[in-house]
Amino acid sequence: MITAQLDAAPRGEAEHVFSLPHAPGAVSTARRHIRAVLADWRLAADIAEDVLLVVSELLTNAIVHALPPATLRLSRSRADRYGAVRVEVTDMGPATPPGLLTAPPDPDEHGRGLDIVTTLSTRCGVRVHSDGTSRWAELPFVVRGEGVEGGGEERGAPVLVDQDAGCRRRPS
Repeated sequence: MITAQLDAAPRGEAEHVFSLPHAPGAVSTARRHIRAVLADWRLAADIAEDVLLVVSELLTNAIVHALPPATLRLSRSRADRYGAVRVEVTDMGPATPPGLLTAPPDPDEHGRGLDIVTTLSTRCGVRVHSDGTSRWAELPFVVRGEGVEGGGEERGAPVLVDQDAGCRRRPS
């Protein structure tokens, strides 16, 4: 069952937390809930679609490759004319013990998810902590007038390796 909660947040910030079942269909159900949240946040359609794609990729990785449970944390922060949506998925770590070899996945079907996340986000990373492993990504947006517009950076910008986060990121 997917649950959602809206935590109290300072001006310009909002957060939703979703607990996800480790089952087929969980990602599509989560996407429907996230689409409604993004509509409430009035994000531009292109940014909302990018956020949904990042959510799908990170959740799919958690469900396919990690131990349950998986939790999605979606947050929005805004300051002046700029903002970011942060997608963070926490799971209990790899399902396959280290050193145990598995058959390599078919490259036509698997293996591009984290490249997609890196391309769409300005920052992303991995954090291992006592509650599991969290993979996160931040997608920028620009506030124009009463609505929210598209990303603040051009896609395809050069990427740097963020040694601490374990993920590539675009330069600031």
